Amino acid sequence: MRAFRTGAAALMLSIGTIASAQTADRIWTGGPIITMEDDAMRAEAIAEEDGRIVAVGTSAEVMKFKGPQTEITDLDGRTLLPGFVDAHGHVTGGGVQALGANLLAPPDGTVKDIPSLLEVLRQWMRDNKAIVDRYGIIIGFGYDNATLAEARHPTRDELDTVSSTVPIYLIHQSGHFGATNSAGLAKMGITRETPDPAGGIIRKRADGEPDGVLEEAAHFSNMGKLFTALDAAAAVAIVKAGTDLWARFGYTTAQDGRATGSTIALLEGAAAAGRLPIDVVAYIDVLVDRDMAKAKSAPDYVGRFRVGGGKLTIDGSPQGFTGWRDKPYYDPVGDYPPDYAGYAAVTREQVFAATEWAYANDVQLLTHSNGEAAHDLLIGALGQAEDRHGKGDRRPVLIHGQFLRKEQIAAFDRLGVIPSLFPMHTFYWGDWHRDHTVGPVDAENISPTGWVRERKMIFTSHHDAPVAFPDSMRVLDATVTRRSRSGDILGPQHRMDVITALKAMTIWPAFQHFEEDRKGSLAVGKLADFVILSADPTAVDPETIDRITVEETIKEGITIYKRR
Repeated sequence: MRAFRTGAAALMLSIGTIASAQTADRIWTGGPIITMEDDAMRAEAIAEEDGRIVAVGTSAEVMKFKGPQTEITDLDGRTLLPGFVDAHGHVTGGGVQALGANLLAPPDGTVKDIPSLLEVLRQWMRDNKAIVDRYGIIIGFGYDNATLAEARHPTRDELDTVSSTVPIYLIHQSGHFGATNSAGLAKMGITRETPDPAGGIIRKRADGEPDGVLEEAAHFSNMGKLFTALDAAAAVAIVKAGTDLWARFGYTTAQDGRATGSTIALLEGAAAAGRLPIDVVAYIDVLVDRDMAKAKSAPDYVGRFRVGGGKLTIDGSPQGFTGWRDKPYYDPVGDYPPDYAGYAAVTREQVFAATEWAYANDVQLLTHSNGEAAHDLLIGALGQAEDRHGKGDRRPVLIHGQFLRKEQIAAFDRLGVIPSLFPMHTFYWGDWHRDHTVGPVDAENISPTGWVRERKMIFTSHHDAPVAFPDSMRVLDATVTRRSRSGDILGPQHRMDVITALKAMTIWPAFQHFEEDRKGSLAVGKLADFVILSADPTAVDPETIDRITVEETIKEGITIYKRR
């Protein structure tokens, strides 16, 4: 994908004012306004009427739209930007994260080892007795063997000390593993005789009994069996918790990046009931509900929800050693053979068939691919599909691309692929990648934004929540500084300037979603989707970006979140 160019529609909505007698509903002024429009990156004021931007420019220009009922907001030195657009996340999963036990490591949680994990679960049980009694399940999210002192997953025996009668299910921070207790295994029907599913592993103890840890397909196919008691009230609470969490971090558009029919029904119900405070675009798993992805894909939101296309997953988690590499992992922690390089979650035939189907039906395809071997397979499939159906304007997206060879980026450029990268890995798992997954040399090039920009390609940066909190300032900080938890800087050549990093959170993901004509920058005619920050990220020491706070989130002119 070559350098982003504003389309004709966006050009018509360029910075300026509408020569009319319009009166604005609201005007914001008194602080920096960053428009993300290259021709006029800064403005002094912005006005909104009926959810759309009607003026943006100097204070004198914008104040012409002030009427007797116009509400004036003094930014008081705070900074206003376009609302952040989620390039890749899982908003319903974020709702589960928000409601379940927080098993994240510092700075997002308190879990440092298995004893502290078990104590957090016990405390959550005490605090949420009504939920446990009503639904018969204990849910935790965000544990990570990479940050636990024991450097391993919790086992069924350890979880049994929390409860031996109520099923417990813990979702790994990557989202690609789960850990359960004996009651959970029993409810899922998993015994020593249960075979591993294709693309997944049921980990076993030395005596052949399941140890409670499920990898990839074993995790995805079984955890839903524990959630069957969740009712409509729980579903509404999950959606609300997820969208509220995204809004808290300045996102006015969220993504549900691997939806199935049940997820779509949940989100459509929330939309019909007017319960979505922000836009949600979903991508349906093409290996599960392909026909639905084609039938429901639409460019316009209904009740702030739409289906954007399909999602394909080729491999797993790089920090969990299930990403599919073209060489052995550097020093994997666990019981792995010497030449272990991860594995594919799907077959070659499935990847080629899904890609062919997407191109034949003009369905936008987002593909989860982390390791080099996975990318090679994706490049081959996309090339064949393009040869058969032409390039078109399909905007295929590479999701994650954690371990990439430089020539693979050139191939993605040739194929018109938008890389949606994960720079937050440099903070959360940079040290782990350096020491265990790829080693100190290749760790310098994880999430290689610098290589992408060398080719003048656009990229988007994401949080993949609930893998991490949808913390926009952490995303921005990681894209700019690439500083790990230990303070190491991984790949200084891939550090981005603040404006480029902001484009990867605003106008470029809007383009990725085919929404650049209405979102992603502050221009007349676009939606009045704004975020107000405590400070101007372009004017502070880059090392302090993560201390900036989201003060307010505004969707179509209406405040949906305000920091207390």
